[in-house]
Amino acid sequence: MRSRYTAFVQNRLDYLRQTWHPDTCPATLEPNPLGLKWLGLRIIAHIQQDANHATVEFVARFRLSGKATRLHEISRFVRLDDHWLYRDGDFPESSP
Repeated sequence: MRSRYTAFVQNRLDYLRQTWHPDTCPATLEPNPLGLKWLGLRIIAHIQQDANHATVEFVARFRLSGKATRLHEISRFVRLDDHWLYRDGDFPESSP
């Protein structure tokens, strides 16, 4: 998770695609918009369900056009060919 956050900060779309599960990776990724500034990452929880499945709950903070925003996600990861890949995630604040 930390390496993916760093890739977002550095706009490393190639690394993001390499660490995204092929079943859920979008066809294209957009670079960070101009003026986006990443402010930090806090890992809240990491749970490994079994040898090949894990979840990471995190909050990433960023500022865009002067407005500070936080992204709270519970991400699911799958180990494939000995590499952990981001599968998908849920956003707790948007749940009913």
